Amino acid sequence: MQKDDPNAERYIAIARACLKAINDTAADAGTREEKIQAVYQAIDHAFQAEFADYRQSVAVMGTVLERIASGQLDADAAASLAKKTLDQQPESTRNELIH
Repeated sequence: MQKDDPNAERYIAIARACLKAINDTAADAGTREEKIQAVYQAIDHAFQAEFADYRQSVAVMGTVLERIASGQLDADAAASLAKKTLDQQPESTRNELIH
């Protein structure tokens, strides 16, 4: 992975969560299936945490688009609302690939 990759920090956070889960389960007396499930859960929690800003931003933008699509706003009000919404989105959601 290249250092200038905008997702490097996300990948690292997810990788750390995975490694922690693997290390935590290595000492446990649980079954192999329980250990695998614990690692899967750690991966899921890490992904959920890393993409929380995106989900929230998409929800807000969806609400704004619904309001604009309702036709109750004139063109200037719709443009103003769209601009305010874009200006308020989290920095982590701006101009980054989320692959």
